[in-house]
Amino acid sequence: MAAREQLDSAGAKGSPADAWKHHIIRQLKHRDRAQKTLYQDLIRSYIKLLEKSNQKVFIAQGLLGSVARHQLSTSKDSLTSLVSQHQDKVKNLNKTSGELAYKVLELQQEIRIKSSVLEEQHARMSEIRSQLAAAEAEVSGLQAQVEEVRQGNWHLKREYDSLLERHHDMDEKFREEKVRGSELVEDMIRWKQLAAVKMNTRNEKRVRAREANIQKELEMAAKEKVDIDIGSCNMPSVNLPSPKPEVDEKSEKRQTRMFRSASAAPPRIFDSFKDFFEKRRGNSLCSLEEDLYAPLRVCLAARIPCRAIHVLDAHELSINAVRFSSISNLLATGGTDRVIKLWDISAGMLQNRGILDGSNEGITSIEFDPTGTKLLAASYDKSALFWRLDDSRPKFTLTGHSRKVTAAKFKCSLRQVVTGSADRTVKVWDLHRAACIQTIEVFSYCSDVVCSEYFIISGHYDRKIRFWDSRAASCTQEIPLQGRVTSMDLCPDHRQLLSCSRDESLQVVDLRMSNSRRSFRADGFKCGCDTTKAIFSPDGSYLAAGSADGAVYIWNVNTGHLETTLPDKHRWSSFIIQPHGVDPFVDLRRDPLLKMCRRHRRRGPTEITHPEGLRAS
Repeated sequence: MAAREQLDSAGAKGSPADAWKHHIIRQLKHRDRAQKTLYQDLIRSYIKLLEKSNQKVFIAQGLLGSVARHQLSTSKDSLTSLVSQHQDKVKNLNKTSGELAYKVLELQQEIRIKSSVLEEQHARMSEIRSQLAAAEAEVSGLQAQVEEVRQGNWHLKREYDSLLERHHDMDEKFREEKVRGSELVEDMIRWKQLAAVKMNTRNEKRVRAREANIQKELEMAAKEKVDIDIGSCNMPSVNLPSPKPEVDEKSEKRQTRMFRSASAAPPRIFDSFKDFFEKRRGNSLCSLEEDLYAPLRVCLAARIPCRAIHVLDAHELSINAVRFSSISNLLATGGTDRVIKLWDISAGMLQNRGILDGSNEGITSIEFDPTGTKLLAASYDKSALFWRLDDSRPKFTLTGHSRKVTAAKFKCSLRQVVTGSADRTVKVWDLHRAACIQTIEVFSYCSDVVCSEYFIISGHYDRKIRFWDSRAASCTQEIPLQGRVTSMDLCPDHRQLLSCSRDESLQVVDLRMSNSRRSFRADGFKCGCDTTKAIFSPDGSYLAAGSADGAVYIWNVNTGHLETTLPDKHRWSSFIIQPHGVDPFVDLRRDPLLKMCRRHRRRGPTEITHPEGLRAS
């Protein structure tokens, strides 16, 4: 304690640089006080024991001294007994003091052990305090973050409330505009109806006036005498009216004779009716008059191709769709390079006549309208596109499907088109408004669609062909097959339906008797992919399909036998029907090449091309 007091005094007198010494002294004092308070009772007991031991020694010495002083007066025996007794007591006291010293050592050892345990507990306490401080700092940080998130949520809620109010306002405006738009459409339809009534009235007046003039001319001509040259075979090019009951039987028979064979009639006969059927063009997207008076070609007989005469690198990427125009020598090809190219196939060669662009992804199918002036295409970009051939940009784009459009076809009315998609829907579109007017849920992936007068026929991956009433959007019939339907085609007379499926067969269904079906198979024929195409010839006498081995198989519909196989080897086959009056046959490969094949045998106006490989690379 004196040394500590000296250290305290020296530290007090030292310089400020000795601050660490003061710190050590304070720690020692603190430790001394802590240990002293803990073991104060033990130390006091030990001191009492030492005092008692000293007192016993002192008493023993006093007794010995008194014995020596009274030695003269006591006897020798009593002295010896007393000495022995005192010696025993001293031994007992020494023994007791040894035991007490041993206990003191044990207590000191316990004190050292408890001191080490206490130091460990102090160290753990300091560590826990540091962890607690870190946890408190983390909690304060998290509380700050929570407050920031609350502030952010509050701002977001304010923005959401404002956006919700704007949405309600915009929704109300949209409803008002929708009502206004419907009123405008009704007004427009009413005005169009009035305009149509007026135009019909004017046309009726004009026709009646013309019929009256023709009737007068006929009466005047009947009164005149005319010499007829029987050997003459030329016919005058005049405007012919509709036959009237007053005309005699000879003129009726002669007119009937003229229209008996459209393919044998001279062209000037049709030219004589140009003035009678007058056309007026409007501003609508499709003209009904144009569609009604479109020239028609008649296929008398189909011919079978035998060899390739021309191969052309047509597109930068693979070709997915090819289609001939039914009224001209145009051929349209579409591929993965997102463009449609028009080709002139006269003289057995392919000459580029233009490019139609506007699609954002690859083309999946192509369709000409009967007038040959418009083109419809389906695309991987979930839309169908409509072009007029005099403009390279699409007139409009039909959007509304959620997945790729696999097929797009004109309806018989020519004012509407039908699209089938991988999103399991078939949509009917009005070309006047460029809007969807009907959506049919078709239950499965739609691979192809065809249209008749009152029905829409769709083929699906669930191995079924479904017939839909386009007026009620209801399924009227289902035809099950043995495999996925990859394509369909209607016979030119709309009496038979051809389907190609993954069970390596073609099925022909008689639409007049839906239960009547014929299957066409051949050794080596395999349906190579889910987009394999099969198609009728224009006269309905042949079927054609491309096989996975690169060959083209052609069957005779009447006999049911395989007519021929074009064994030209390439990766994929596709082909198309050749229109009336054009000689070559075109074979579409999976690669960007077009192959033209020469036909043989019977003279006729038709042939076959395009069923396989319409899948994008």
